[in-house]
Amino acid sequence: MIGIFDSGVGGLSVLKEVVKLLPNRNTCYVADTANCPYGTKAAGEVLRLSIHVVDFLLDKGCNIIIVACNTATSAAIDELRVRYPDVPFVGMEPAVKPAAQHSHTKRIGILATAGTVKGRLFNQTKERYAADVKVYAVVGAGLVELVEEGKAESEEVENLLRIYLQPMLEDGVDELVLGCTHYPFLQKAIEKITQGRMDIVNPTPAVAAQTKRLMEQKGLLSAVEGKVEYLFYSSGNVEGLRMMQEQHVPLVGAKYGQMP
Repeated sequence: MIGIFDSGVGGLSVLKEVVKLLPNRNTCYVADTANCPYGTKAAGEVLRLSIHVVDFLLDKGCNIIIVACNTATSAAIDELRVRYPDVPFVGMEPAVKPAAQHSHTKRIGILATAGTVKGRLFNQTKERYAADVKVYAVVGAGLVELVEEGKAESEEVENLLRIYLQPMLEDGVDELVLGCTHYPFLQKAIEKITQGRMDIVNPTPAVAAQTKRLMEQKGLLSAVEGKVEYLFYSSGNVEGLRMMQEQHVPLVGAKYGQMP
């Protein structure tokens, strides 16, 4: 079973790509909505919360886990790999490298949470692959909460995005990295604002591809014979998770529950 977790519903953007690339696999998704967002929390707190969720996923029988949260990847994935040496983990890599490579103006934008922008992983990646480009790293304060509230296409979201994106547009940024798994749900609003002047770099398909590669390496790629299980758990609002899942990743036979 493939385990996937995020601070909320954002990781559904990853689940969507995983199901597309790896159909007929049992999956268990956890939204830690009682503690959402992770991006404003201290790294130690994010690690503690991540360990709690991983223990829950392992109890459900998951044998590979996707940390579908940029903040949790930055704060916790190294420790998770040490703590659970027999469990393959896939994290969210900041897509700085492809953005830097494809930029014609040598100006790229990163829209992310505070936890990601301050994290070691993002800054190491930026130093390694974007030394010769100008990087706008912007914290999208308030965006995660609006996605969680089902307002991804609201006027409120557009107004916030204009504040974050307009300075990038004025300075010629032509590549925009979505540095939070909630942000692919904002793609329509971003496209409306940018009007084709930026390429939007969504890392979720690459995460699904890495998951498939890792499952091949570990001999975990067998499809389920019979009925496939799609389990969804929330530490907070289960109904909110169900509504977002049915809207964005409709799956026959999905089951829902509360994570303690």
